[in-house]
Amino acid sequence: MPFKPKELPDVNKPKTKGQRIWGVILSYLIITLGTAIIAVGIYFFKFPNHFSVGGVSSLAVLVSQLVNHAVTESQIMSIANGVLLVVALIVLGKGFAIKTIYSTVLLSLLTLLFEWLFPLTAPITSHMFLELILTIGGIAIGSAILFSQGASSGGTDVIAMIIKKFSNADIGTALLLSDALMVVASGFIFYDKPEICLYSAVGLVLKSFIVDNVIDGFNRNKYFIIVTNKEKEACDFIHNMLHRGATISKCIGSYTGEEKSMITTVLNRTQAGMLKKFLKETDPGAFTVITNSSDIVGKGFRIVS
Repeated sequence: MPFKPKELPDVNKPKTKGQRIWGVILSYLIITLGTAIIAVGIYFFKFPNHFSVGGVSSLAVLVSQLVNHAVTESQIMSIANGVLLVVALIVLGKGFAIKTIYSTVLLSLLTLLFEWLFPLTAPITSHMFLELILTIGGIAIGSAILFSQGASSGGTDVIAMIIKKFSNADIGTALLLSDALMVVASGFIFYDKPEICLYSAVGLVLKSFIVDNVIDGFNRNKYFIIVTNKEKEACDFIHNMLHRGATISKCIGSYTGEEKSMITTVLNRTQAGMLKKFLKETDPGAFTVITNSSDIVGKGFRIVS
């Protein structure tokens, strides 16, 4: 039975006003979901175990312990985020992303709401490593969702934006160093519970690894190299059905000396599946190489200003 693909929306076609409004609403719904996941990871698993794996929430854990819990972690985090937002608005001006402001305020409100609805005096379970994984997993998945929408949860990200504006400092290294210092500080503050410092150190390593991989997963696309004699059919399908572009190069086989066309294109996962099925049905002799890529910059993909 011949392959009859469903035509995908044209990503290059200008959107209507209604589509743009819905796009904004959908983006904020996704940001809300990501922020809620981070808030759950922080309040229910990070705060009760006093994990210090970086960020404003870790600073809140340490400060709350220093003042003997006269102020809760949720309150300290809300105050710190509020101060950072005011400073960022003054220093960064109108260019400061409204999505980050929304996410930062929402994160503070959600942790305060959880504190009011579900007051915790001890960890939920007795399995500290499990709760560390849930802490890191919640932060990683939530952060990746926010990054996919061009937002962040504020905190140390705001500090990084300010530093970046006034210097050429290596921001990633600076933030990693500050996170490491928090881990060390937790060793002094929780000196009677060395496992907290050790788990925090493990969590810091896991966080950097998991966040990067989760973000790559969200951004992953498929890079195709197709060697074929039917370049017109393949390119017509890519252009008219998938609404993507492609590049054609002439190549010569080293063994046969036969001249063919080499087509390169980048597609998302849905489009990749459709192209693979099309090639299988219409050009089974095509030689196709498919690789994963999570760093695609250009029209129809991630735009760098």
